[in-house]
Amino acid sequence: MGSAAVRGKRDPARFSVDLRRHEERTGNKRGRVLQWILGIAVHYCSRAPAGGTQKRSTVGERARVQGAGASAAPGRNAMLPALLPLLLMAALAPAARSRPNIVLIMADDLGIGDPGCYGNTTLRTPHIDRLAREGAKLTQHLAAAPLCTPSRAAFLTGRYAVRSGMASHNRVGVFLFSASSGGLPTDEVTFARLLKEQGYATGLVGKWHLGLSCRTASDFCHHPQRHGFDFFHGIPTTNLRDCRPGSGTVFMPALRMLIYGPLWALAAAGLTLAVLRMLGLVHVPGTAFLALGIMAATLGAAHLTFHLCFRPANCFLMSGFHIAQQPTNYTGLGHGLADEATGFLRRHAHTPFLLFLSLVHVHTAHFAGPDFWGKSRHGAYGDAAEEMDWIVGRVLDTLDELGLTNDTLVYFTSDQGAHVEEVSAEGEMHGGSNGIYRGGKGNNWEGGIRVPGLVRWPGMIKPGVEIEEPTSNMDVFPTIVRLAGGKLPQDRVIDGRDLMPLLLGHTQHSEHEFLFHYCNAELQAVRWRPRNGSSVWKAFFFTPRFSPPGASGCFDTHVCPCRGSSHLVHHDPPLVFDVARDPRERRPMTLHDEPRLPDILATVVRAAHKHAASVIPVPDQLSLGNLAWKPWLQLVGAWQK
Repeated sequence: MGSAAVRGKRDPARFSVDLRRHEERTGNKRGRVLQWILGIAVHYCSRAPAGGTQKRSTVGERARVQGAGASAAPGRNAMLPALLPLLLMAALAPAARSRPNIVLIMADDLGIGDPGCYGNTTLRTPHIDRLAREGAKLTQHLAAAPLCTPSRAAFLTGRYAVRSGMASHNRVGVFLFSASSGGLPTDEVTFARLLKEQGYATGLVGKWHLGLSCRTASDFCHHPQRHGFDFFHGIPTTNLRDCRPGSGTVFMPALRMLIYGPLWALAAAGLTLAVLRMLGLVHVPGTAFLALGIMAATLGAAHLTFHLCFRPANCFLMSGFHIAQQPTNYTGLGHGLADEATGFLRRHAHTPFLLFLSLVHVHTAHFAGPDFWGKSRHGAYGDAAEEMDWIVGRVLDTLDELGLTNDTLVYFTSDQGAHVEEVSAEGEMHGGSNGIYRGGKGNNWEGGIRVPGLVRWPGMIKPGVEIEEPTSNMDVFPTIVRLAGGKLPQDRVIDGRDLMPLLLGHTQHSEHEFLFHYCNAELQAVRWRPRNGSSVWKAFFFTPRFSPPGASGCFDTHVCPCRGSSHLVHHDPPLVFDVARDPRERRPMTLHDEPRLPDILATVVRAAHKHAASVIPVPDQLSLGNLAWKPWLQLVGAWQK
């Protein structure tokens, strides 16, 4: 009878083995928690009655005794089946909360004034707005840099890009060619690598823009899968006008300087020599005209080669280490990326996962599927933005469908502000809205770095919370590493700060006393949030000269330069704003406005010097040599149209 009763129960030793297998399969610590609780239950239920003595025995020995019909404490043993479900439920609930799934969504060039939850009333962004309703909205969330490559490097590593060599010391601040040799160094530690070590499945869908290879086309030293991502499907560089036929080119200034200017000069020289020869004033040998013709033909051939080859050489889609499509076909691209993202969620629904959905929208060239093209009130930009919101909705709906919403932290942001200088050849504005803020992509006025910041984790973060404190996209690194149970690297400076105390309401003040705003590798401004008071001081060491005068950006150069006296205004003493009271940055502080101004300046300058001393020189990944196109690094797949 007793033997039959034992066979009807689940053997604790067998269940312990199942838990160990579950832990090995998922990499989750939950199995160890359950084993610990199971041990307590078995120990309690197997003890002798009060007043008696019993030699300690192993779980296996107790099971054998039970199998023989022995029952030293029948009342307590009978409690084990009833206690186990309650104990397991108690163990599973906190374990799920302590190690959430992570979904990070980053738009490209989306302005803070674009989503409805930040005040836009004409763009339809219901799914992004849902995140704001169901989670926390950060109203002073800041990109670590106002350009794609350095901002994304800082986001992935939790460190200012200048620390990893991903901040340029020359005019060009991003990678333009897939066959460049620079990129995120292999010794940099990304959050993907640390979460992978904690047993998370890690995936990146969309844009990378942090380099590809170093010495050979197949070494892939900078590839996402060398930096902790198990899965990659997307574009290795970025979306450019040149990637979509009929969308224009971003290389016009370079073409004018290197091709069109010299061609006009050669044509003028040839015409002048021909006239002088015709008038008999100068003897011009025929070889001179031949030489001019050869030079002109060479320039023309170079231009034609660039025009024909740039798109297939640089605009392609990869899956893992293989080219999936070359050149990129924009028809259905948004749907395809959404399918890849939701497919990753479905494949890993039963394990902890990190998905970084790095959206290609809304960087030019703009694109959208037939369900969105021509449907918005803001032309091509609005169409792309509304398709982007639909992709966010696909991800949120999939989490709902899989029952993972309550166990998943979702974060939404943009890599920098809207690119206000983006205008089509027909004069249509292709840049987004930075709301009330000055400037945009490429400079450190608030419009260039203040970006959307939404964080949702149902049951943990209160819905509808607004946080006005300064936060950074670098803060995601320490936040999710700690939530995953990992440890921050101790051998390097981590500039990000854990967001959870702010998000949970445990503190009312940002952990960032100072934030440093770089224009490429040049320190342009410092933000100081004093521990007491409500002011947020922002001091500029230099600002860009907008062109034409009175414009909101640098339209003659497409992006505001970070160097060159003709493009910048240097400020000594620094130009100071209180962005808490003057977020539009219209009224620089004076001694009349703020008697403490000298002390404020002294504090900011000391902080800048201290920060500069912490930056160790490293190789420049965006040097001209690393940026240059190298034919031996060029990937070639099926060149299909």
